Amino acid sequence: MLPSGQIHSSADARRIARRRLPWMVFDYMDGNAGEEHGAELNLRALQDIRLRTRVLVDVSQRSLDLAVFDHAAKRPFGISPMGMCNLAAPGADLMLARLAADYEIPHGVSTVASTPLEKIIEVAEGHAWFQLYFSGDGSSAMGLVDRAEAAGYRTLVLTLDVPEVGRRPRELRHGFKMPFRIGPRQFFDFALHPRWSLNTLFRGKPQMANFPDGTFDRTESRARADWNYLSRLRDRWPGKLVVKGVLDAEDAQRLKQAGVDAIQVSSHGGRQLDAAIPPALALPAIRQAVGSDFPLFYDSGLRSGEDVVKVLASGADFAFLGRILLYAIAAGGETGLRTLWDVLSQETSLTLAQIGATTPSPAQLGQSLDRSQFLLQESKT
Repeated sequence: MLPSGQIHSSADARRIARRRLPWMVFDYMDGNAGEEHGAELNLRALQDIRLRTRVLVDVSQRSLDLAVFDHAAKRPFGISPMGMCNLAAPGADLMLARLAADYEIPHGVSTVASTPLEKIIEVAEGHAWFQLYFSGDGSSAMGLVDRAEAAGYRTLVLTLDVPEVGRRPRELRHGFKMPFRIGPRQFFDFALHPRWSLNTLFRGKPQMANFPDGTFDRTESRARADWNYLSRLRDRWPGKLVVKGVLDAEDAQRLKQAGVDAIQVSSHGGRQLDAAIPPALALPAIRQAVGSDFPLFYDSGLRSGEDVVKVLASGADFAFLGRILLYAIAAGGETGLRTLWDVLSQETSLTLAQIGATTPSPAQLGQSLDRSQFLLQESKT
């Protein structure tokens, strides 16, 4: 159980999760590509965004509702697709699904979720988007597309920033593999974290639930995905198609021309290429490239409600949160998740008040960036 008042920020949730999870599991959840400079640089880029504070604006009545596509979500942030969520705690996938149902927000359901995609959308009461990885020659991915459509999914999120799975040294040092391969080192690790180990043993070890026959290889090359594949998928999928993992403005323009319905600016949370441009820096250029009316989403590095407002002010139409939600689940189960969710909601609402806004809509936040920081940077060049 989570002692009352322990989580006041995502950093608190991470600190508790680090203590409670086996090292192997925490480093899988927390680790990034290479030496992790890219993830740190993106965090700093988000920290460096400044907002204009305003006075004498009546902000007594504020709303956190924000439309995403044709739906009014009750928060300006949803849940990013994350693989093997049940590593955080048994039932984590469904904790997130219940949260999505309560707040009517999109819940990204990973190809490698640890609960079947049909069950998640049922518990989420339809508020779920299915995330798709290309693999092999693409035929297995098309099979999942059929399965997602049959289950009632209406939005598909094609993740394209994993042509090859990035090297994450923290995973490799612990010998992380799915399914688990238990050797002496892993056994010792689990023995030192008995709460997680006994709970997981009692509820059953997490697995890639959409592939009960074990046919999915997490490390398989996805390098054959190309524009022809995107075209076939666009023709095949009747619902909304989001392409996730975009950091280049030229790619964004071409994707718009190819008929995708939205783009998600993302570096996979810093887990793929250490040298990638920070998404927080790529976002304004991509917004300029696709125009003001094209749906643009953002994930990677968001740690607070202030961060959410910053990326919305920088050009995103909607934000998605990832690993910080798993930290909260690892720290305190569903209570921990709801506690952090309330914190993030309060942070977002308070930030809106400080900048003289009553909603997180682009119309209100479009003039909220403090341009003096950019003028100062230009004067130094």
